[in-house]
Amino acid sequence: MELRHLRYFTMLAEELHFGRAAARLGIAQPALSQQIRQLENELGVVLLERSKRRVRLTGAGEAFLEKARGALSQAEDAIAVARQVGRGEIGRLSVGFVTSALYGVFPDVVRSFRQRFPKVHLTLQELPVVEQPRALRSGRIQVSFLRPPLESEGLTVRTISMEPWLAALPAAHRYSRRSTIPLRWLAKDPFILFPRDLAASLYDQIISMCQRAGFSPNIVLEAQMHTIVSLVAAGIGAAVVPASLQNLRRHGVVYKPLQGTTPKVELAVAWRENDPSSVLQSFLAVLWETCGTVSSSRGRALARA
Repeated sequence: MELRHLRYFTMLAEELHFGRAAARLGIAQPALSQQIRQLENELGVVLLERSKRRVRLTGAGEAFLEKARGALSQAEDAIAVARQVGRGEIGRLSVGFVTSALYGVFPDVVRSFRQRFPKVHLTLQELPVVEQPRALRSGRIQVSFLRPPLESEGLTVRTISMEPWLAALPAAHRYSRRSTIPLRWLAKDPFILFPRDLAASLYDQIISMCQRAGFSPNIVLEAQMHTIVSLVAAGIGAAVVPASLQNLRRHGVVYKPLQGTTPKVELAVAWRENDPSSVLQSFLAVLWETCGTVSSSRGRALARA
């Protein structure tokens, strides 16, 4: 028995007329009659009583019609779900991210993706940079927002933003009213920095910047990025942070561009090479679209400035 037999039978049960049913199905009347006979022969029961004047369902036909409609409905649901999965509209996706990504494009991407694909079960995992490649390769996460460099074997890595470092100062700091400051002016300040094991390359970049400015920072506390800003607001010390952290509004903190040429902070997205997931492709499509929109809006804002 095939699905077409069920479709032919249910259409005929609705019309109770071979000619009209065949026309709606787009087949010849003799072909419809043949298919119904095949179905009855396979079932071993008569589903329809036929005469020159009328066609009507038998008791067996009425019972079969209810189940046939249910089977067709289930088949249509299965087809719809398969197509949605194939288009990346249904499924699961686990996304990793470093803390500092929360203050850039990451929230916009997640919001847009959830609005567009509400049937995808989205899981977000905050992970240190050193854990992200392992999590990607093991399948614990499918895509990740991270800070290069990283061991990229077996992974596809794409840069999505490059941003400058800024000085984060307490509002009462002696340089809080300056438009920009050279990093060397902070040589005598207590510094707040994140632990090196969270992002060794970024940690080393900050230390290198300070050394090129002629000093080694006096690190008095280590904390996560969002905690660093709170500690700066409390007047405990100064910090060097990615420019996107300005989006973390905290009373008592001012952000100052650093004078001169300084390295940029890179944010990248990574996923397993040749990952066939349609949900992943849908997420990446939203990511590229969102990054383009954010870049354009920032460009217009700079032009107005």
